[in-house]
Amino acid sequence: MSVIGRREFIRLLGGAATVWPLGARAQQPAAVVGYLFAGSPEASFSSAFSKGLSEMGFVEGGNVMIEYRWAENQTDRLPALAAELVRRDVAVIFATGGTTAVAAAKASTATIPIVFSIGGDPVKAGLVDSLNRPGGNVTGVSFTNAELTAKRIGLLHELLPEARRFAALVNPDDQHTVAAVTVDAQAAAMAIGWSIEVLTANSNQEIAASFASIAQKRVDALLIGPSPLFVSRRAQIATLAARHALPVIHFARAFVEASGLMSYGSSIADANRLGGIYVGRILKGQKPADLPVQQSVKFELVINLQTAQTLGLEVPPSLLARADEVIE
Repeated sequence: MSVIGRREFIRLLGGAATVWPLGARAQQPAAVVGYLFAGSPEASFSSAFSKGLSEMGFVEGGNVMIEYRWAENQTDRLPALAAELVRRDVAVIFATGGTTAVAAAKASTATIPIVFSIGGDPVKAGLVDSLNRPGGNVTGVSFTNAELTAKRIGLLHELLPEARRFAALVNPDDQHTVAAVTVDAQAAAMAIGWSIEVLTANSNQEIAASFASIAQKRVDALLIGPSPLFVSRRAQIATLAARHALPVIHFARAFVEASGLMSYGSSIADANRLGGIYVGRILKGQKPADLPVQQSVKFELVINLQTAQTLGLEVPPSLLARADEVIE
């Protein structure tokens, strides 16, 4: 082989050595993440979760694939759905929609990392050892929700100072939420001289029956307790509230976007975005035990002026001034 031939041969070998690792990297399989939600797709905040992933450099359909599992508000399905994700051998499980979903994921695996996004205290729920040192394979994001019941009643009182009769609607399947909402609602109502009745519903039929009962008892206002079920039924709830001319305060902006009157609560979308960021950090090699539970502190008050006008209500300027968003 001539000198020129040898040089050309070496150059080609060098080029092949340079190209081959790049090609090998391009063919590496995408990471697979499990998404376990207690509710239905339309009630989830999966787009916010994907946004958090993208902030860490993971693009759904590109270098990460997401296996979605929806319990459709049937909590007894959660253990089987979690087991499916474990058999799928996902890299991380993201569990949301209440502590029941996270508990099902935790019971299904002690090795696959689990990230949650839930309202309430994950320590009291037995999901982690502590907020700063979660231990094990579970960590995530917690946000205040049921604990804001007294604040929501205060907002209703500000909107309806002459009201006296009040009701709260909760989902009995969300046991931790029911207890917190009931205790706080009773205390807050008593403090301002309101009478209160707590109703339960876990189906379309029971939601309709609850509104019929509220109308019959001439209740002045209603609070909807936090539940993925109610988010998925927000159109039904808005329709019933309009039919019975009932002022309702909700826990999430999704209700107000669906013609609900008013909502106050943590930004669930932001909490899910933070959850996506944590999943991304784990995909990059960090361990759940080393990631403290984050506290989502973004709150939002949203008011639908169109709905207020339909109900014949004049929203006080002081309330409008504090609103993060007013839908006109």
